Amino acid sequence: MEKKEYRPLTIPKLTWNKKELTQTYGELIAQPLEPGFGITLGNALRRILYAGVEGSAVTSIVVKGVNNEFSALTGVEEDVMQLILNIKNIVVRNKDGKPGKMHLLVKGQAVAKVADITCDEHLELINKDHVLAHVSQNGELDIEFFVEPGRGYKPAQWPADKALQEDGRIYIDAMFSPIRKVMFDVEKTRVGKDIDYDKLTLRINTDGSENPLDVLHYAVSVLRTQLEHFLASTEIPFNQLSGGVEEEFPGQTVELEQLGGKGVSPDLLLKPIEELELSVRAHNCLINAGIKRILDLVNLSEDEALKIKNFGRKSLGEVKESMKAFGLGFGMNIKESQLKKALKDQQPEE
Repeated sequence: MEKKEYRPLTIPKLTWNKKELTQTYGELIAQPLEPGFGITLGNALRRILYAGVEGSAVTSIVVKGVNNEFSALTGVEEDVMQLILNIKNIVVRNKDGKPGKMHLLVKGQAVAKVADITCDEHLELINKDHVLAHVSQNGELDIEFFVEPGRGYKPAQWPADKALQEDGRIYIDAMFSPIRKVMFDVEKTRVGKDIDYDKLTLRINTDGSENPLDVLHYAVSVLRTQLEHFLASTEIPFNQLSGGVEEEFPGQTVELEQLGGKGVSPDLLLKPIEELELSVRAHNCLINAGIKRILDLVNLSEDEALKIKNFGRKSLGEVKESMKAFGLGFGMNIKESQLKKALKDQQPEE
């Protein structure tokens, strides 16, 4: 049977707006897309980002001295209902996705904040200035928090057999999603003489427990995993069939598996680390250690980077965030010979 030939699809270039990229906001531009694909992909990603991304939240609490959410607390300005509303706004980063516990103990006149909470090692509190309650001079606030992972929204999981729990536990609604807001715009863009292609701009706001790059990676993984089950036979390899698009869209990066990942630009890897726009401290530490090119940097492991003089974890985190914007990371192990071969392959034949 003769093998069927398929027409290639336009493969988009993905670019993060580096000047706007933070732990809580990211703006991604994908272009060019096939006509009509902007709305299709934008809406699918938006819905999955809202409903499908994992996070962690407080699902129940034990407040010393009370056993239901309609009680009043002696020496505390807020009643338990107001306290619960404040607790719902605690932002927790879960490093390993497992349940955990946290504890708050405040005695005497004070403003109880998230920063006063102690938590398990795998949990990290993000919005430490968030106010939970106001305690009077003779008051005391003692709370144990139970944190669970999940997706989307989950109502309070009260056991069906009894309203009051033996340990005084109060169950509360939980919003697990780290996503605060997702918007997308679709415009027309040009490829060669054609002006009907789509340009998708995706704007992602998070609560700070996850960054926009990671949540988008998660959402795409969810979408791709779900769609794979709709395949009736072997997937049509459009990525391989569509390699000629770059000639009409010169800003496109080259997909090279041998460079440790997709979307890596060989030209970028040979540029000096100044392209990453690092802080003066991080930049000088790397230069003094002989790390002058981006290629030299991505070939380091995180442990090797931390051994550089005066290069601490704060600098490491900054450099990692900067590299993420270009689709790079530590430990890519890219050989310069592979890089030169990739550049040679890109040269047009005479």
